Amino acid sequence: MIGDFVFDIQFFAHKKGQGSSTNGRDSNPKYRGVKAYAGTEVKTGCILVRQCGTRIHPGKNVGLGRDFTLFALTPGKVVFATRGDRKFVSVEPAAQV
Repeated sequence: MIGDFVFDIQFFAHKKGQGSSTNGRDSNPKYRGVKAYAGTEVKTGCILVRQCGTRIHPGKNVGLGRDFTLFALTPGKVVFATRGDRKFVSVEPAAQV
């Protein structure tokens, strides 16, 4: 018989049943940027810059953390400089009195 078509359609659930939301996530802010500007007096261990990658490179008396955080290795004054196309941050030690 050519005119009789039988449709056997089954619908399966493709979402969770408990009303899950797809947009219910957001990441926490990372608070990156310069924390101690040029001329600022800093102590040992003070964070100077939080960054992704080495946008600013460590200079004298500045350490580089695992997450590219720049921090002071000695107390003193923060100095920013440019050499070529790279930016550097250094800490000039405080004068010993």
